[in-house]
Amino acid sequence: MIMRWLALAMVLIQFLIVVARYVFGLSDMAAQESVLYLHATLFMLGAGYTLLVNSHVRVDIFYSRLGPVGQQRIDFYGHIFLLMPTMVAIIYWSWPAVSNSWGILEGPISVGGIKAVYLLKTLIPTFCILLLLQSASEVMRILIGDKIHD
Repeated sequence: MIMRWLALAMVLIQFLIVVARYVFGLSDMAAQESVLYLHATLFMLGAGYTLLVNSHVRVDIFYSRLGPVGQQRIDFYGHIFLLMPTMVAIIYWSWPAVSNSWGILEGPISVGGIKAVYLLKTLIPTFCILLLLQSASEVMRILIGDKIHD
């Protein structure tokens, strides 16, 4: 539900930016960056939920032709050998940039931008942690044979 409100806010702010710019000749860097921040938040924090409801995009060459057991195997090995290691690697490689950003309370490159780049960078490990948690949940669901949300 929160993601829907974020998406609506993003669209409304973008609409107001366009009206302000082309009708009134006004421009505000912070407003423009707020759309970027909302967009990043929407996708980074919504990824775990998207995995929960099985709505991630797939290259569906073989998957749809497999039965439920084959699909579960693909899901299981995909989580264990692809998704989880990738998320751990992203956390590992992004952590220095995120911690440095917090250390200096990094601000915008643009004059008049949002003075919270460190919060935006924090979305990277947060995204990974949320996907790791949901991936672990999916692996456990497969292992115990739970079909609740299939």
